[in-house]
Amino acid sequence: MEKYSLAEINLDGLENDPDSLLKKLLHLRGIKDGPEIEKFLNPDYEEHLHNPFLLNDLDKAVQRISTAVKNNEKVVIYSDYDADGIPGAVMLHDFFKEIGFNNFENHIPHRHNDGFGLHLEAVESFAEKKVNLIITIDCGTADTAQVQKAHEFGIDVIITDHHEVNSSGLPEGALSVINPKRPDSTYPFLHLCGAAVVYKLIQGLIERGGFEWKKGQEKWFLDMAGLATLSDMVPLVGENRVLAYYGILVLRKSRRPGLRKMFEKLRIEQRHLSEDDITFMITPRINAASRMGSALDAFGLLSTKNFKEAEEATIRLNEINNERKGAVALISKEIKQHIFKNDAILSGRSLVIGNPKWRPALLGLVANNLVEEFKKPVFLWGRDGEEVIKGSCRSDGKINILSILEETRDCFLEFGGHKMAGGFSVIFEKIHTLPEKISLACETVSSVKDFQPEKIIIDEKLDIKDANQTTFEIIKKLAPFGVGNPKPIFLIEKIEIKSLKEFGKQGKHFEIKFIGTDVRAIYFFAPKEKIKFLNEGEKANLIVSLEESFFLGRPEFRLRIVDVFN
Repeated sequence: MEKYSLAEINLDGLENDPDSLLKKLLHLRGIKDGPEIEKFLNPDYEEHLHNPFLLNDLDKAVQRISTAVKNNEKVVIYSDYDADGIPGAVMLHDFFKEIGFNNFENHIPHRHNDGFGLHLEAVESFAEKKVNLIITIDCGTADTAQVQKAHEFGIDVIITDHHEVNSSGLPEGALSVINPKRPDSTYPFLHLCGAAVVYKLIQGLIERGGFEWKKGQEKWFLDMAGLATLSDMVPLVGENRVLAYYGILVLRKSRRPGLRKMFEKLRIEQRHLSEDDITFMITPRINAASRMGSALDAFGLLSTKNFKEAEEATIRLNEINNERKGAVALISKEIKQHIFKNDAILSGRSLVIGNPKWRPALLGLVANNLVEEFKKPVFLWGRDGEEVIKGSCRSDGKINILSILEETRDCFLEFGGHKMAGGFSVIFEKIHTLPEKISLACETVSSVKDFQPEKIIIDEKLDIKDANQTTFEIIKKLAPFGVGNPKPIFLIEKIEIKSLKEFGKQGKHFEIKFIGTDVRAIYFFAPKEKIKFLNEGEKANLIVSLEESFFLGRPEFRLRIVDVFN
């Protein structure tokens, strides 16, 4: 219970109010007065999305793209390779197709060979192809030299992005930089994902681009805007809540063959699709494409209009995702074997391990697993291409990982992140001293800059008799859940275990039933040390969320166990 804190809030006069739970949950999320509550519970597409032309430079972009289309100029859509950049690229691709413009190509850099951002080699190849205009998606803000090179070649660059602007400022050679986080931003909401910025651009093109367009047709693109908003872990408040809310509604009706085939393959009931289905099932498969090979596999799945191509792409992405799981498991196994053979590493303050054969794109996933098992900060590195050594790091929840990176900055070419997670690239000559320096930094930082992790807030204590469909219907009003709007969790105290049953291929999941209720609970990936609290006939304290499952099409209310203790 030490990492949890029960919400302390006094809502006087609500003891007998039927909406007391809803009002408390809203209050805990910072939503307190009538207009705020109405706006949150009932997002309105027409009223709650901002005017796209409040984004700096969007008018310039609309004018330039309109000219390019009318003159049939050569355009490149240059997007990032993740589940934000790819949906954004699909939207602009589909928009161009809908208005009858075909003189464009989609370019997605290779995660391992190219890395993030706009690349000089790509710009040079575009010049050879006589490209007139590059439109970046989810990247470009930091690519000053690359944009300048394009400018020298006579190629205009429109940047659409949402990443922070670095100290060198905006790329001077860009014709337009559409980014709500630019220092001079006039946009009312700063936290759009990259694909959402593209959606705003499309809204602007429809309004002032001079194209024939059926009113409201762009709402079909909300499936991609919503998918990216949920996938990119941006806060689901303000405009993002509107995009996620309507995005899920459109995803439930989406006519995209790739999505429909993927839902079918994963046994997801499309009309009951939830944010969990997106973030736990769809997003990993989109990201697996670039982690294991080419992001074009994911782009093809989302953009194809052909059901045969969609089925082939679905099979391919599932295979890639399984390869990704296998690769992560193999690296984890290799690291554990190394750790258990080396007492110095096992007893050390941190784990710092690398191998030039490991793919850096997988190491964040591996680090997450190792932190859970070994309860100490983890730093892993691999080789990206021929020269660059890159890695990922994760905190054990007791130390600020960014402080560690700053303490050892002389080891790195570059690094970034936040207190719980980060990434870095290492100077080759420093790689052999990295374990020692990280270990020393862990001691220094933990003693000098004591890090107190934020406790997870339990929204309310709940009697087992109140863990029912009626309570769940109240909670559903707050969906979709994510960063900035966490799924409510509840404490159920001293509940007696009736039965415990393993399920899943490796017996990592458990179904639990209780005395005094027919409601069952599911505990996915239950840690071994937690199972000892779940003996039949004994009582346990549970932290749970409430959910509805539509497995095989049959709705079922159930509890999902978040944690258990005695």
